[in-house]
Amino acid sequence: MESLTGRLLVATPALRDPNFERTVVLLVAHEEGGALGVVLNRATEVPVAEVLGPWGSLAGEPPVVFEGGPVQPEAAICLARARPGVEELTGFSRVSGAVGTVDLSGDPDALRDGLLGVRVFAGYAGWSPGQVEAEIEAGSWFVFDALPGDAFTSRPDDLWSMVLQRQGGLLAAVAHFPPDPTLN
Repeated sequence: MESLTGRLLVATPALRDPNFERTVVLLVAHEEGGALGVVLNRATEVPVAEVLGPWGSLAGEPPVVFEGGPVQPEAAICLARARPGVEELTGFSRVSGAVGTVDLSGDPDALRDGLLGVRVFAGYAGWSPGQVEAEIEAGSWFVFDALPGDAFTSRPDDLWSMVLQRQGGLLAAVAHFPPDPTLN
């Protein structure tokens, strides 16, 4: 399978794992050794500024830490979007297009002029070699292209249905699938 780095994994209604039910995951790495991504639509109530001080001023709406996934929840991964025309920034590694990861050990003021904003994730989602491919084949995930704003939406709770709706056709109808069809 070709690399899915920079693409979205959108949980199908069949995926009932509480860690991933109705999630949208941006894959920041997908290689022979496995895959790594962050859940984009699980905001916490913890302000970024409370945890990472000056990085809080660069955090977009909502300016809180997100639950990036069940692996190493004490670790932080930071996504950022580069301003148009910015080619290189020290401490910024592109994932896809204008979106990349940021080294949080750096000085946020040194990156301020080159970034449109950041989003901080506690933990991440990780897959061993072949695991994400097997889950996709089993029908747990839809794979879609990401838009630059997906990781930075001000309405993260709506992201799952927004991504599905923009696919059109039958996939748009999946956006209205009830959380528990037995109660329907």
